[in-house]
Amino acid sequence: MTSPFRSTTILAVRRGASVAMAGDGQVSLGPSIVKASAAKVRKIADGQVIAGFAGASADAFALLERFEAKWQQQPGGLARAAVELAKDWRTDRILRRLEAMIIVLDKQDTFLVSGTGDVIAPDDGVIAIGSGGNYALAAARALMRHTELDASTIAREGLRVASELCVYTNDHIHVETL
Repeated sequence: MTSPFRSTTILAVRRGASVAMAGDGQVSLGPSIVKASAAKVRKIADGQVIAGFAGASADAFALLERFEAKWQQQPGGLARAAVELAKDWRTDRILRRLEAMIIVLDKQDTFLVSGTGDVIAPDDGVIAIGSGGNYALAAARALMRHTELDASTIAREGLRVASELCVYTNDHIHVETL
């Protein structure tokens, strides 16, 4: 699943009790690369949730702050926090203008949250957003089917494949695990 943004690539992988999220470090401004090592995947909510974003950085940070506030209102309720953020995002006139998408995960659940009100949990434990999202998703699904690699390795390798195909994705890969 990808966003319409020419931005970055975020990939979340769940395998057994292992969960990981990877993101590349490239920041583009139009046709130019302005930073190669940005961290677009981070632990939030006292280290209990990993969040990754694609799109405009300021918009993504605003969404992450709102998500964390929703999560604190619903301790331990990742699904409820994701739904509440999506509802606000869809109905609030200012939030609707934000150009970003996020993936959030904890030890039990993974969700893609978008400004159109989508809260999507992947069927197979793998989901991606951003410009290279389809490349990373395809690579991760192949690795899930044909290897016994752990979630962290699959996330890293999925991003590596995307970085070889998408000009908005680089190979400065940051991975967070729970």
